[in-house]
Amino acid sequence: MASHFFFLCLLVFFFFFFSSSSFVSATSSSQDTKETSEHKYPFIRRASTFSSSSSSSSSSSPSYGGKSSTSSGGYDYIIIGGGTAGCPLATTLSQHFNVLLLERGGVPFDNFNVSYMQNFHISLADNSSNSAAQLFISTDGVFNSRAKVLGGGTCINAGFYTRASSSYVKRAGWDPKLVNESYPWVEKQIVQRPKLAPWQKAVRDALLDVGVSPFNGFTFDHKYGTKVGGTIFEENGRRHTAAELLASANPLNLDVLIHATVQKITFNTTGKRPKAVGVIFKDENGKQHEAFLSKRRGSEMIVSSGAIGSPQLLLLSGIGPKQDLKKLNIPLIYDNKYVGEGMQDNPMNTIFVPLKNHVEQSLIQTVGITKKGVYIEASSGFGQAEDSIHCHHGLASAEIGQLSTVPPKRRTQEAIQAYKDRKQDLPFEAFKGGFILEKIAAPKSKGQLKLIDTNVDNNPAVTFNYFSHPQDLRRCVEGIQIMESLIKSAHFMNNTGCDEETTQKLLNMSVKANINLIPKQTNDTKSLEQFCKDTVITIWHYHGGCHVGKVVNHDYRVLGVDRLRVIDGSTFRISPGTNPQATVMMMGRYMGIKILKGRLGRGAKIV
Repeated sequence: MASHFFFLCLLVFFFFFFSSSSFVSATSSSQDTKETSEHKYPFIRRASTFSSSSSSSSSSSPSYGGKSSTSSGGYDYIIIGGGTAGCPLATTLSQHFNVLLLERGGVPFDNFNVSYMQNFHISLADNSSNSAAQLFISTDGVFNSRAKVLGGGTCINAGFYTRASSSYVKRAGWDPKLVNESYPWVEKQIVQRPKLAPWQKAVRDALLDVGVSPFNGFTFDHKYGTKVGGTIFEENGRRHTAAELLASANPLNLDVLIHATVQKITFNTTGKRPKAVGVIFKDENGKQHEAFLSKRRGSEMIVSSGAIGSPQLLLLSGIGPKQDLKKLNIPLIYDNKYVGEGMQDNPMNTIFVPLKNHVEQSLIQTVGITKKGVYIEASSGFGQAEDSIHCHHGLASAEIGQLSTVPPKRRTQEAIQAYKDRKQDLPFEAFKGGFILEKIAAPKSKGQLKLIDTNVDNNPAVTFNYFSHPQDLRRCVEGIQIMESLIKSAHFMNNTGCDEETTQKLLNMSVKANINLIPKQTNDTKSLEQFCKDTVITIWHYHGGCHVGKVVNHDYRVLGVDRLRVIDGSTFRISPGTNPQATVMMMGRYMGIKILKGRLGRGAKIV
């Protein structure tokens, strides 16, 4: 009956979204001000404090309370997106040039949903207007999230920190010496060595038992075998984020606007090639503003809005497939059919392992890196109270969220009640346990991103085409087989509460579990291939849409236009390492140094 554990993916979605009975509301305007002053980031202000010049000339100077706008007019760099790449990039560039960083969300500081590991799932469940996470559902029917906060994905992720492999660095064409200087710059400021939780130890030992070896101990490096990686969580559970890297910035050269939603990039089209000159953005009150680049040689617009936001913004600004833009009446700046193409998400499938006793909360600390192209990770302890699985979180709740894409006329009370009844049948002991997760590395399946409308606040249509390539499906099955071996190991058998009756009850319900919106094709527990398709969820490592060689060149300059780059995970063809956040932060620092040395000379002093 052990093979039936493969169906214990039940309630993964609850684990990430619905396990707590309440969440802390996003901070108010006065709290934003208090937080930024308390944390000594005087350059962070609300977008409504920005006052644009009435002139549309690119030589106009922003009238703003900060000190970074130059007397010659405009900013040397405008960075769109204060996320995982944008924060280290802005910090680095501010050492020698004036920088405007625009972030559509608020600040993470002292937001308890963001700041503490125990609220990880609550932060994702928060669907308020000021939430740090924005729910989106791919056309495949898989629930997902994109960050909407200063610090980006580092504010809402599971915290695991691990570098890309040396072969990845080589394929990317990066300078290994500079890469190995840029990672430590991040690590010294926000990365910790974790105190290994009991569940993580059990998974570590079980991985070694089943042959995922050698044991590489604690390391940031990407190595085959089993290892313990870094974390951005302190021992007490407090989260560090990329936003804290801004503390290393030159405060005289940096303006950071929060709640600044960029609607489009503006171009001068009178020359041979379109040239980026500014941005139009709206503040938290909906008022529009325009900021401009300086006329100084080398000034640039840099998009760091993530794998969803960056291709979306290029399209809204007129860079993309001509016919698609024409349908939405978007003026064409440059016809590029590859914008939004090559979208990929690493599929995840999971097994929930009920335990006899309470288990300490933990997010990703241990990982098994196999040569089969599958990574095994684990988390535990997020079932907090007997009534927590019955809570209501509005549109993203267990009752309603699963039906959120169903037309209202079909969203019947009977359907909602049936869903609630299935939840209530789940034995409470199932929540005293942990998850074993498998991620498919470098999936072959690809999709695309398309605009639905011209409202930047709305999610575009994103398709990942999970398991459309047979190799991905084979890897998923191999990963499930590894997880089956883990569960059979002595490290689990003596601690689980899964007797034959409990296991069978979970199995019977798992085929009806609404962890995604994908129609279930079979109840055949022997079909691991179908199980992979039916129970796929995300691990939030989506990437692509602005690939190198297709949308940007090897210096990340956007093809066909001047003074515009994209620097973030949308340029990746493969998600680096077992988890990408380390490499995305490194990339921000790395490219900041590259840009500075390009303008100032290789001997420029950069700290």
